[in-house]
Amino acid sequence: MKRISNIIRRELYLWSKRPIYLLGSVGVMLASAIFFLSFFGKGLPEDIPIGVVDRDCSSTSRNFIQQLDATQLGKVIRFGSIPEARRELETGKISAYVVIPERFDEDVQSFRCPRMGVYVNAMNPVIGGALAYKDVLTMVNLTNGAVQRQVLRAKGVNEREIMARIQPVVVDAHNIGNAPTNYAYYLCNMILSGLLAMSIMLVVSYALASELKFGTSRQLLALGGDDIGLTVLAKLVPYTVLFTMLGVSLELVMFGPLHYPMRGSVLNMILAVLLMVLAYEAVSVFVVSMVPTLRLSVCISALYSILGFSFAGFTLPVSSLPPALQGLSAIYPLRSYYQFYVQEAVFGTGFRGWWLQAVMLLVFQLVPLVGLRRLGDAYKYQNYPIN
Repeated sequence: MKRISNIIRRELYLWSKRPIYLLGSVGVMLASAIFFLSFFGKGLPEDIPIGVVDRDCSSTSRNFIQQLDATQLGKVIRFGSIPEARRELETGKISAYVVIPERFDEDVQSFRCPRMGVYVNAMNPVIGGALAYKDVLTMVNLTNGAVQRQVLRAKGVNEREIMARIQPVVVDAHNIGNAPTNYAYYLCNMILSGLLAMSIMLVVSYALASELKFGTSRQLLALGGDDIGLTVLAKLVPYTVLFTMLGVSLELVMFGPLHYPMRGSVLNMILAVLLMVLAYEAVSVFVVSMVPTLRLSVCISALYSILGFSFAGFTLPVSSLPPALQGLSAIYPLRSYYQFYVQEAVFGTGFRGWWLQAVMLLVFQLVPLVGLRRLGDAYKYQNYPIN
C-alpha cells in the first residue's frame, strides 16, 4: 500500500506540472458536453436552410414553398437559378435545394407525375442533409395528398372515400424509449461516451509512454518495487477515479436536469461507466506494451478509439455491416457499453439483460497480461527509441 500511495502521489504531482493531463480529460469532456448538449438542446435542429429554385411560379409551387418554410425543420431561401443554389450548397450555406420544374402545376393537376429535383449536401448527411431531405419529402407527400383531395372533391367523392384513397393504410407508430424522437436521446449519450473513451485512450497511453520518452520509467518502476503489474495498477488509480467521475457526471446531467429516458437504475449505469473506463485503460496498457514509443502508441490509440464510433452500432446497426466486419465490433468496449445502455436505460431489463455485456467488459482486463512483461522490460531497459 505504501508503494501504491507513493506512485499515486507522484502521478498527481505530474498532473500539476503537465497541464496536458487535465486538458486532455476534464477540458476535452467539458467542452464536448457544452457543445453537444447545447447543440441538441431542443431535440432537433431548427431552421435548416433549404434552397428553392421555382421555375413554375404557379399557385401550387408558391403554396408548396410556403408550407415548406412553415415547418419546424426548414427555412426556405429562394434562388433565381440552379448554379446560384449549387454554389451555396457547395459552400455549406444551405443543406439542400429543391428545383420545382416548369409546368409543375399543370402536370400535378393532370396526374402526370412531375419530377422535382432535390439536391442534398452528403458531407453532412445525418444532421443537415438527411433532415432537409426528410422535410422536403414530407411536404411533397402532403402536397400530393392535397392535390388528390381537391380533384376527388371536384368529382363528387365523399370525404371517407377520399381519405381511403389517399391513405389506405394508417400507421400508428410508437417510439419505444424516445417518444418525442429527440435526436439528443440517442446521439449525445453515445457521442459523449465515445469521446470519453477516446480521452481515456489518449491520456493513459500518453501517461504510460511518456515515462519512456522522458527516461523516468526506471524511477517509476523502482517505486513499485520492480513489479510492473503493481506499478501500472498504481499509476492508473488516479486516472480511473478521474474518468469515472467525468462519466458519472455526464450521466447525472443527462438523466437528471436534461431528463434523458431512464427506465432502469442510475446505479447500474454508473457500474457500466466504471467497467468501460477499466476496459479502455486495459486496452491502452496493451497498446503501449506492444508499441512502447510515445508517438506510435498515441496514434494507434487515436485510430482505435475513432473506429469505436463506427463499430458501436448506435448510428449504423452492426448487422448492416459487411459480414467480415461484424465480428470486429466485439473488440471495442464501446459496443458492449452501448448494449448495456440500451438494456438498462431504454428497456430497464436489469441484470438479466446486461450481464453478458458486463462480462465482456471485464474480459478486457485480461488483455494487458499479454504484453505486461514486455512493458516491464521496456521500462527497465529503455531499449526503445524515444522519438
